[in-house]
Amino acid sequence: MHAGSKPSYRAWFQSLHDASERHPLDEVVYTARDGGLLQVVHDLDELKKTPAAEWKALFEARGHKNSWPYGSGVWGKKEWVLPEIDNENVVSMYEGHTNLFWAERYGRELGLEDLWLKLCGNSHTGSFKDLGMTVLVSMVKEMIARGKPIRAVACASTGDTSAALSAYAAAAGIPAVIFLPRGKISLAQLIQPVANGAIVFTLDTDFDGCMEIVKQVASRDGLYLANSMNSLRIEGQKTVGIEIVQQFDWEIPDWIVIPGGNLGNVSALAKGLDMMVDLGLVSRRPRIVCAQAQAANPLYLSYRRDFEVFEPIAARPTLASAIQIGNPVSIEKAIDALRRYDGIVEQASEAEIAEACAHADRSGLFNCPHTGVALAATRKLLAAGKIRRGDRVVVISTAHGLKFVDFKVRYHSMTLEGIAAELPNPPIELPARYETVRDAMLREIDARFPR
Repeated sequence: MHAGSKPSYRAWFQSLHDASERHPLDEVVYTARDGGLLQVVHDLDELKKTPAAEWKALFEARGHKNSWPYGSGVWGKKEWVLPEIDNENVVSMYEGHTNLFWAERYGRELGLEDLWLKLCGNSHTGSFKDLGMTVLVSMVKEMIARGKPIRAVACASTGDTSAALSAYAAAAGIPAVIFLPRGKISLAQLIQPVANGAIVFTLDTDFDGCMEIVKQVASRDGLYLANSMNSLRIEGQKTVGIEIVQQFDWEIPDWIVIPGGNLGNVSALAKGLDMMVDLGLVSRRPRIVCAQAQAANPLYLSYRRDFEVFEPIAARPTLASAIQIGNPVSIEKAIDALRRYDGIVEQASEAEIAEACAHADRSGLFNCPHTGVALAATRKLLAAGKIRRGDRVVVISTAHGLKFVDFKVRYHSMTLEGIAAELPNPPIELPARYETVRDAMLREIDARFPR
């Protein structure tokens, strides 16, 4: 690091609207005095004392190594994330470092020459939520070590947040309480917090109703709130943008497309990119696209009115269940990020989501429906001429497709309500006779792969 005295990296909570309102990161506080969200702010003057080339070299040297906890894709950037925490209190499963998949064949079919998918689902609990939860749970462990009276951590979830919280809390030995909307998440997502020993409640409401409950228990009953309105989560999630640029040898792509529900991921992506610009690691910004399901599209509706008005909606059921959110907590941060990044908001219908997943899967991917939302949005923007054929486009795949097997089974068995599947591929049932199998096999090969 830089010469001279040992650097003193610091970070704190700060109001979005009043820079004079600050809180230490070990204070149990989620909103500013004016009711708005807080943000984590870093001492950039101190960080700037280290030249950009040294930051790049440090991050490269730590990657995939076993020096605790710096081998993690998040904690390898500790100075930019949570600089003052004791390494002994870090709770990490070596999250991050997910692969950047060159979707060459799928991109060619779409008409894109340089399409990539950041496969955040290739993580411990199968989603990008691990990036934020390692930071939040580590800070909770630090707070408990400092004598803070925290009984448990709690979250409302549409699936992936609950999986990440329950796993990291279990690793830390901290009780976790989960609130889920009954019947509105996949079985794979439900069983993850159950298996990790969390206290799981399924409530007769939607995500927004669960969110109201968890905010009450956090304010009244001594539980620590782990949803993305807690700005600590954003500090981990922001590393996905940094990691993408690092994987391109510190070159900025033209576009990053990300699905949006509660919208913490949009502001987190921008925050990581901002730090690279502010600290001189890169000199330009990509454009950001936030993709929403048409059934849960309050940000898209606001975008259509130039963000002059935002109105919560009652989100309707969607295949992309994790983003079935009508009143996103991080709306203000997301709109600010999209304005700064010349952003676009696009939506996808249920049919567009299903077919985007099916087409991409045919090229070797295995996408969750939320990634399908982002892929459908990419296709529509390409058709509209907003994304150009030669642009480098990165789609953030937020979760692993194995969490949504039921969706894929119903697609290929042609039982998805309201969807006339274009690419169904059900298993072919035959008697165990060589001649019958051979004839059917050759017929299928000729039909699917004509010479």
